[in-house]
Amino acid sequence: MAPLSIVFMGTAELACASLEALTRDPACQVTSVVSQPDRPKGRELKLQPSPVKALALKLGLPVLQPERARNEAFIQQLAALRPDLIVVAAYGQILPPAILELPRFGCLNVHTSLLPKYRGAAPIQWAILNDERETGVTIMKMDAGLDTGDILSQRATPIAAQDNAETLHNRLARLAAELLLQTLPELVAGRIQPQPQDAAQASLARKITKEDGRLDWKQPARSL
Repeated sequence: MAPLSIVFMGTAELACASLEALTRDPACQVTSVVSQPDRPKGRELKLQPSPVKALALKLGLPVLQPERARNEAFIQQLAALRPDLIVVAAYGQILPPAILELPRFGCLNVHTSLLPKYRGAAPIQWAILNDERETGVTIMKMDAGLDTGDILSQRATPIAAQDNAETLHNRLARLAAELLLQTLPELVAGRIQPQPQDAAQASLARKITKEDGRLDWKQPARSL
C-alpha cells in the first residue's frame, strides 16, 4: 500500500512535534510543508523563519510560504501536489473552502484543547488562566469555521499545580503528535465516525494581550 501523501501546514513551535512524527511514520509521505512567511525579529529586525520552516528545511522538505492561504496561485500549487490529506497545526490562518475540498481525506486540524472548549488562538493560556483541572488535544476534520469541525479523536491530560504555559505546551505538543499518528490509519480505514461539536458548550480562547497581564489586587492569590 502506497504511503499517504500529506501536505503539512504549520508555523509555531507547537506544530513541530506533529511534523516530525509524520516524517518518521513509513505509512506517511510529507510532500510539502506550508508555513507563514519569514518575519522580522530581534533588535535588528532580521527576517527569521518560523519554527516549522526551520524544521522542514532540516528534514529536507520543500516549503511554501504564501502571504495569504486564499492566494489563487498558491491554491493551484497545492492542487498540483494532489495530497491525500492536509494536516494543519498552529498555522495561523483560516483555510478557504477551495483548500478544504482538495484532499480526498479532507483537512485535519491539531488543536490543543478538548473542543468545543477553547476554540481559537490561545487555548493553553486560557485553560491555565481559568484554573481548569484538565485540558487535552483534539484532532478534528476542518470546516470553514474557527475550530468548529467534527471531532475525530481526543485525549485529555491533567493540568498540574506546577504547570505553566510552557510545560503544558510541550506536553500537549507531544500528546498531539502521538494522537495524530494513531488517528490517521483509523480515518483512512473508515473506522472513525466523526462527532459534531456541541456549539452550546463552546468557548473562545482569544489571543492574549498586554492588558491581560495587568494584575487586579482585589482578586484572590490563586487567580493572580
